[in-house]
Amino acid sequence: MHSFLGITRILAAGALLTGAASAQWLNLKTPNIPRTADGKPNLTAPAPKLPDGKPDLSGVWDADRSYLVNLAKDLKPDAVQMQPWAAAIYKERAAGLHASEEPDANCLPQGVPKIDAAPVPWKLIQMPNEVVILYEAFTQFRQIHMDGRKLPVDPNPIWLGYSVGHWDGDTLVVESNGFNGKAWLDQSGHPATEKLKVTEKFHRKDFGHMDLEITIDDPGAYTKPWTVKESPTLAVDTELLEFVCAENEQDIKHMVTKK
Repeated sequence: MHSFLGITRILAAGALLTGAASAQWLNLKTPNIPRTADGKPNLTAPAPKLPDGKPDLSGVWDADRSYLVNLAKDLKPDAVQMQPWAAAIYKERAAGLHASEEPDANCLPQGVPKIDAAPVPWKLIQMPNEVVILYEAFTQFRQIHMDGRKLPVDPNPIWLGYSVGHWDGDTLVVESNGFNGKAWLDQSGHPATEKLKVTEKFHRKDFGHMDLEITIDDPGAYTKPWTVKESPTLAVDTELLEFVCAENEQDIKHMVTKK
């Protein structure tokens, strides 16, 4: 049984989780996977294509968990320029002053893009007019509409936002808005507001590896947009697990906010 709170605290302490954390159906091989002579998945084989020539991004993907703690870990300090209030709250959160207030520590949704780096896999299901992402984390989902609609102008704010997508060559470009501003962008506490717009670019560079470029554009919290690049890996011969965050929860009572 999952304890997401325990997992996230372990990650924050620097422990490394390797491989899919939710291996199931261990005797059932994922179909249509190129394999080497010894039966191991060949993750460097060419990326698959659909009959219409579009890239096939479908599959269970193991998140690039290294960005869960600090989304901006690869960027220079001046690349993420915050509004004064955002810099102040980030400094307090990064120092651990609000650890017990982190939304997902209280079984609330991680938000986008933090959920992309959650320490459990997500499953992308690709259809002609819609892409669906099923997240093992808290058993959540996103709908990415590919039918040409525009982002809503005055949406009811929600945790995971509203998403539309289009193809730019072999790259799926997903634009999202309508966030409620309550989610942290990462565990260190980069803030967000209802003005947040997130652009994700999914590019499957070979069979088992994906480039995921994420741009944060939130004039309510930052003085300019900033971009990071994550690298999800295909998880084969496994499936997602049900993940009920509050079931048998034992962590929050042990989390003490620093003073």
